[in-house]
Amino acid sequence: MAREDGAAVNSRDRIVSADNEPDEKQLEAALRPANLDEFVGQKRVRQQLSLVLEASRLRGRSADHVLLSGPPGLGKTTLAMIIAEEMGAPLRISSGPAIQHAGDLAAILSSLTEGEVLFLDEIHRMSRPAEEMLYMAMEDFRVDIVVGKGAGATSIPLDLPPFTLVGATTRAGLLPGPLRDRFGFTGHLEFYSVDELELVLRRSAGLMDLAMTAEGFTEVASRSRGTPRIANRLLRRVRDWALVHGVDRIDARTSSTALDMYEVDARGLDRLDRSVLEALVAKFGGGPVGLSTLAIAVGEETETVETVAEPYLVREGLLGRTPRGRIAMAAAWEHLGLVPPEHAAFRDPGLRAAFGGVPPVAAVADEAADALPLFED
Repeated sequence: MAREDGAAVNSRDRIVSADNEPDEKQLEAALRPANLDEFVGQKRVRQQLSLVLEASRLRGRSADHVLLSGPPGLGKTTLAMIIAEEMGAPLRISSGPAIQHAGDLAAILSSLTEGEVLFLDEIHRMSRPAEEMLYMAMEDFRVDIVVGKGAGATSIPLDLPPFTLVGATTRAGLLPGPLRDRFGFTGHLEFYSVDELELVLRRSAGLMDLAMTAEGFTEVASRSRGTPRIANRLLRRVRDWALVHGVDRIDARTSSTALDMYEVDARGLDRLDRSVLEALVAKFGGGPVGLSTLAIAVGEETETVETVAEPYLVREGLLGRTPRGRIAMAAAWEHLGLVPPEHAAFRDPGLRAAFGGVPPVAAVADEAADALPLFED
């Protein structure tokens, strides 16, 4: 949303942002599961990770290095903590942006104890010199520290105790191949289903001593964008609304009323998401329209629209990205209570029949882009 002081919206300002807010860390820590049995969702990753950890315990050795990838808010940090708990080892936490020099990494590695788990969040943002030092540390448990400069520089080898590196990234494609190949196990976390989010919410409500109906859980889960972090945040906002209004047992109506007040609609869209769709539909006839033009129409920076609003809208099939610009999909018109225009992609009976009545996003986007006028930047 645009600010009166001219500052662009930050993803952390949104209640449906998957980013972790500083004042929420203590609250989230109380809701985190302590072991794999308590962890909800990600069944395949949990099974594979459980096998890796159990085998390591039976061998009496540190677990293989683990890489966890996926969108924010799905439990990568929680799984890192669980790995340390399951292995009975201490946990050291740092992040890629905090390691800007090889010396920063050397200081961390040299202070590790045997079997310790080192968690590096956003590992893809680590500096290149530190990455190159990490290669040898992961593979040979050794680093070479260069002392001095020029012709008088000497390399001092430093042996490291066996440790387990757990790397987390939201952009696995940015990791260099040599680093990615040194991880013994790679797990990709997927978005949660509504049923899985209900289980997350039930556990959180129990820890918060919150009385809630099954319909109330479903209402919150359906607006949580497939992300446990968002689900827990929305649950706290519903709890606050119920407390202020004297509601003892939260049902679907209470949840809906509370989240409507926070401008989170039935599909999890907030005001920024809806403003993008409304501008695309009302001002540009559904597109295609250039990103810069669309950003100006909603009073936001181009980067804000592209990185904050677009990912979820595209994933939900509400917005399409084509070579000619952004377009509103049929679902966007319907979500706004409007009748979609009779574009070629929407009325082609052959296309609809081939895909069970619902053309795929890519096919609709390409055909609609050819059928609509172009709003250039």
